[in-house]
Amino acid sequence: MRFTVQAAGKSDIGCVRTNNEDNFGYDLERKIFVVCDGMGGEAAGEVASKLAVHQILSYFRSEPSIADDRGEDRQVPESSRLLRVATQLANRSIYDEALANPQHKGMGTTVVAVLFDEDSFSVAHLGDSRLYRIREKLMEQLTTDHSLVMEQVRRGLLTSEEAGHSHMQNLITKALGVWETVEPELAVHSVRAGDLLLLCSDGFSRFVPEEKTLALLSGCENLQQCCDSLIESAKAMGSDDNITCLVVRILAA
Repeated sequence: MRFTVQAAGKSDIGCVRTNNEDNFGYDLERKIFVVCDGMGGEAAGEVASKLAVHQILSYFRSEPSIADDRGEDRQVPESSRLLRVATQLANRSIYDEALANPQHKGMGTTVVAVLFDEDSFSVAHLGDSRLYRIREKLMEQLTTDHSLVMEQVRRGLLTSEEAGHSHMQNLITKALGVWETVEPELAVHSVRAGDLLLLCSDGFSRFVPEEKTLALLSGCENLQQCCDSLIESAKAMGSDDNITCLVVRILAA
């Protein structure tokens, strides 16, 4: 299937924070889309998320090659392997920056990145920034949070409802930049004309129910206005974090 993509994004400091540690970016020509949510004191989270977005986009704007792939699984598609290389380069960039600057020690960032291929898209993610797909008025979460509470849900120690009210929701178990090496979670999904993708930070997903998100995105015409509505909805629902939403629409060529 031949297709084109449209996109719009917005990041907001939110109602409580004094600085925005979220970052996002995309390249329509190369069909790469990224959302990151930084962490670390003294604005280091902002540094980490900015480095990650810049590194990933720069990699795909150069001459990416799977020859650079040192990942554990060599059986995944080429687009997934390229995403793995990009996220691992971003990890190294953040890790090295933290080593060189003591004030940035311990900084890191979540990442959710999407790369389109000819008839599918690949996803790489670490942390609790999410990817959703809206198809034929149905909304599906395509990533699973790397967080302490979701690990407890997977082990049967918490229900999904209990996890949603846990005071440990923001404790993530995987991130970019914290460790010298990382292995991002990879996945491949189908593409269909009319699909909408939503990449978002947890400042959105923790506060806006999926049914509300689906209602806001159903019949979406102007993507930038949709992003504005998503952000305002999160703020109205009491989000105490930075809020970032990136919406991608797939169109038949």
